[in-house]
Amino acid sequence: MSDEGRHRPEAPKPAVPEAPRRGADTDLRAPKPAVPEAPRRGTVHLPGVALTDHVFTVPLDHADPGGETIEVFAREAVDPARRGDDLPWLVFLQGGPGGKSPRPHAADGWLARALRTHRVLLLDQRGTGRSTPMTAATLTGTDAEVAARLRHFRADAIVADAELIRRELAGERPWETLGQSYGGFITLTYLSRAPEGLAACYVCGGLPGLAADAAEVYSLTYPRVRAKVERFFARYPGDSARLDAVADRLREEEVRLPDGDVLTVRRLQSLGMCLGMSDGAEYLHWLLDEAWTGRELSDLFRYEVMMATGFVGNPLYAVMHESIYAQGAATAWAAHRLLPAEFAEDARPLLPTGEMIYPWMFEEIAALRPFRGAVEILAADDSWPHLYDPVRLAANRVPVAAAVYYNDMYVDEGLSMRTAAEVGEVRTWVTSEWEHDGVRVSGERVLARLMDTMTGVYG
Repeated sequence: MSDEGRHRPEAPKPAVPEAPRRGADTDLRAPKPAVPEAPRRGTVHLPGVALTDHVFTVPLDHADPGGETIEVFAREAVDPARRGDDLPWLVFLQGGPGGKSPRPHAADGWLARALRTHRVLLLDQRGTGRSTPMTAATLTGTDAEVAARLRHFRADAIVADAELIRRELAGERPWETLGQSYGGFITLTYLSRAPEGLAACYVCGGLPGLAADAAEVYSLTYPRVRAKVERFFARYPGDSARLDAVADRLREEEVRLPDGDVLTVRRLQSLGMCLGMSDGAEYLHWLLDEAWTGRELSDLFRYEVMMATGFVGNPLYAVMHESIYAQGAATAWAAHRLLPAEFAEDARPLLPTGEMIYPWMFEEIAALRPFRGAVEILAADDSWPHLYDPVRLAANRVPVAAAVYYNDMYVDEGLSMRTAAEVGEVRTWVTSEWEHDGVRVSGERVLARLMDTMTGVYG
């Protein structure tokens, strides 16, 4: 549920070759060539902001602090005129799972508002960005070993990382958090496990259902996806036929993306993941508008589809997606089990799907294939620890200001409001003015509203 580049193409990357197929007894621990370590940088100055890199060593498994370690990267941002001031820390918890922190170009948007009063830490959650990566290129071991490792990449481990980092940067002084989407899920885990580390929390489109499993989440979000699709087709009436025409071509002949993946109808449908963003409808419309060169699908279209659906930059988003809802029970591919017939790949009109991850993705998408055996193990795992403590949350005394987006396609508004009523000291602002990416696209307004709510400007 990241709002940073969910559907925008990244800079061109080399094609990802198909990795060896993994089986339960496959061992991929072949030695890899050494990679030169990137130099640690000092402070970089951009317009209105000074950025300083930090790298922290943390246990892979916080229950085994003497065992294997990984690195977690974070970037400190501060107003250059206030670098020497004793400012409170605000930690940005990115959406996802598997999303790296934003890379600023200047002190603009929500960051501009935050820098007036805070020193900001842009955290690359474990496995993402410049933290020790968890990607197809770094996988070693059998499927069972990879699955066991992936269990250490959920919100509970991210919170434990944050606490180690807080003590290193701020001592025993509590800090504040800004959680976007999945970052709000992490916030609720933080409040459950280490509330003493928090002074205040801001949440944007990210209050999870405390007891909602993956099946309940998808039973609520599939209708929201359908509503967004209907709104998209009403806004651009010709795009339903355009989408059907592309699907017809994919059924008639094999179409390959630039990285060698075959573009299937169901992968085409997954472009609908963008429809919950403020500019998602426009993105998809213009993509379909340029889908053809004569009677062939255009190179530009195939490239953009590859980048939008390939998970090259954030494989953990797909790999860990259903596990973020797992608490004491198996997810068992809930989105696949609950897929409504109207979203079938042979339905007419063809309907785009939303923020759902399906088993076929780990066969058809190059960046995900090496995880296939491990994710099957994770989907069947019924021993996931609980992420939220309802008793502790009910007694919470850390102030929380949360933006709840009424038309959110990714995080159900009803679940969010139920959670707000179950957690102490939560003030909500319910709005239909913004979509899921409101904190990013609103300039300063969404964060400013939440900070004003915290200080009592709004009731």
